[in-house]
Amino acid sequence: MLKDKIIVITGGLGLLGKSLAESLVKDNATVILLDIKNKKSLFEVNDYQKIKDKLYYFKCDVSNYSQVKQISKLIMKKFSKINVLINNAAVNDTFENRKSSNSGSFENYSIKEWNKSISGNLNSLFFCSQIFGKEMIRNKKSSIINISSIYGIVGPDQKIYKNNKKFFYKNPAYPTSKGAVISFTRYLASYWGKKGMRVNSLSPGGIQNGQEKNFIKKYSDKTLLGRMAKTNEIVEVIKFLCSDKSSYITGSNIVVDGGWTTI
Repeated sequence: MLKDKIIVITGGLGLLGKSLAESLVKDNATVILLDIKNKKSLFEVNDYQKIKDKLYYFKCDVSNYSQVKQISKLIMKKFSKINVLINNAAVNDTFENRKSSNSGSFENYSIKEWNKSISGNLNSLFFCSQIFGKEMIRNKKSSIINISSIYGIVGPDQKIYKNNKKFFYKNPAYPTSKGAVISFTRYLASYWGKKGMRVNSLSPGGIQNGQEKNFIKKYSDKTLLGRMAKTNEIVEVIKFLCSDKSSYITGSNIVVDGGWTTI
């Protein structure tokens, strides 16, 4: 399904990125991971020893234009082409890694944190799409997949983040930037459509990843399926968008949220 495809994943050493890498390589793709994390995280990819011959890593801050430009040249020199770009890198204040109770509240949210989130979630998207996209349109048939979020569609329900000890706020920059991801996707799909480039976004719901039981229950109660997502349930939809089976899909935002945004 993905044989001979060269796929670049930004934020490749995160939870979703590592799962994607494993699955894509096992479907015969060559996968290039970009991340600011240390290379040792690469060894956390499942079955790394079995798939390492088709898995590559470049340390890169994708919110830094010069770094992306430099890495693009290295990739093109080594592989000559890129078939798929998955813009997965993001700055996100996840509940399981929360630092303080009120730093995310709108009244107390700092300009520094706002700029960090906007740069990480939007500048990176623009830089990678522009720099890699220039090379990809030469293929006549390529695909960009931008990872948004359900919070790019609806506002955060702050009640689910409350526990008995403190109130954690989902910050304003994350949903703002994720909403922009969807709009940017539509722009690129319109702009590059006649050159054979498909551009779509994916809005996943929350993935279960060691959160507190109370949070998991409150989150799950808001979904129609009564649970959080499993990583592979997001991965399989992204793989579909990578493949030629989705050849007539562009400019779409595909929601994978267990029904969270339905009601």
